[in-house]
Amino acid sequence: MSNPVFSNSDVFGEPRRTARGGTATSARPAQYGAYGAQAADAASLQNMYEAPSATPVDTKRLTYTDVIMKTGGLLALLVVVGAVSWQLTDTMPYLWIGGMIVGLVLGLVNAFKKNPSPVLITLYTVAQGLFLGGISAFYESAYDGIVGQAVLLTLCVFAAALGLYSSGKVRVTPKFTRFLLIGMVGYLLFSLVNVVLVWTGVLDGWGMRGGTLGIVIGLFAVVLAAMSLIMDFDFIKRGVEGGVPAKFAWSAAFGLIVTLIWLYLELLRLLAIMRGD
Repeated sequence: MSNPVFSNSDVFGEPRRTARGGTATSARPAQYGAYGAQAADAASLQNMYEAPSATPVDTKRLTYTDVIMKTGGLLALLVVVGAVSWQLTDTMPYLWIGGMIVGLVLGLVNAFKKNPSPVLITLYTVAQGLFLGGISAFYESAYDGIVGQAVLLTLCVFAAALGLYSSGKVRVTPKFTRFLLIGMVGYLLFSLVNVVLVWTGVLDGWGMRGGTLGIVIGLFAVVLAAMSLIMDFDFIKRGVEGGVPAKFAWSAAFGLIVTLIWLYLELLRLLAIMRGD
């Protein structure tokens, strides 16, 4: 017995007997076997040629739109939670400290995960919103209008970094990467030493970050944050061009959020130092 799929097919079916005992011809012309398959193949190839090319959305690959949408959503969440935390600072003064600790832990977890977790990245954003709302309220109470200035400067630095990278005037080269790495390690060590000296009472106020030196260090930190943004843009570009899966838009958005938070805090502290203790 032949395969029923083929036997019931007009193309592959067996010859059928007529009422007179003859052999009926196939429902398709006899020459179909010779030329029909070629015609069908030619038509299929023509349709494939004329069909629109598959987009990154069709193939579920990373796109700039994915990154923009997820980054915008996380930033909106950050602002909303920050505004709520700001209002609760007087009644719940330690809420922002808890947000700082939780945000630090979740930031490390997300940074070392091979595959992005939308839930953990969202929770990180919420925790950082609590932290930023509280610390921003603290700075604003000491220096009127400083938060608005820091936000505006953050946006300006972001736009400048994006413009320079998009124009090709600043490129991510091995030298660029080495300078950024060395600068960030050196800045981290300096900050840790300064915090220890202030906490132990060896230095007061801003410690080594006060006065002219503090302003120079603050400007250097802002430059490092801006360079980190350029690195983020380059990673995103390579991801899009390399066709990485669309889920990594969460990783790109997370990276941008981390750098923007760092930049905002550095500008907030720099403005406070410039305005005096």
